[in-house]
Amino acid sequence: MHCPVCGEKLALYVHEQEGLVPYCKHCGEFRFPQFATAVSMVVVNRAKDKVLLAKHNNQEDYILFAGYVKKGETAEKTVTREFREETKLNVVKYKYMSSLYHEPHNVLMLNFLVVAENGEITLDKAELADAQWFDFDTALQVIRKQSVAETFLKNAIAELKSKKQ
Repeated sequence: MHCPVCGEKLALYVHEQEGLVPYCKHCGEFRFPQFATAVSMVVVNRAKDKVLLAKHNNQEDYILFAGYVKKGETAEKTVTREFREETKLNVVKYKYMSSLYHEPHNVLMLNFLVVAENGEITLDKAELADAQWFDFDTALQVIRKQSVAETFLKNAIAELKSKKQ
């Protein structure tokens, strides 16, 4: 890891309140790790009994809808923008659920439960190969295993089922 200001190799030093933190000897500053932020969406229909999953081009598994938060944009704005860009459908309402750090892509994923408007899906073919509505059990079968998407999906389905009882 290198300093984003001067390019010097960082060393781990003990920060009084934070523990081990990368430190730049040249700048004399602690450099907290930087990472991207993205939203992940468990999209359900208005009846809240089906989940919309997407399959990216050149990928086998279904995953959740997701997108990076742009500079100056809120996570909530990203939810509505990304979903509209990828499906041409609008978000009726959304609720923040939880977050997970996804190390392979160095990104903090902010998960939302999203209710989509009814209508015909028009996919962004440059990004998505397919999107389908699944009942909860089938969605859990087709989602990418041991993924952040699977974790978020399981949590959302558990919450949705608990509210129906």
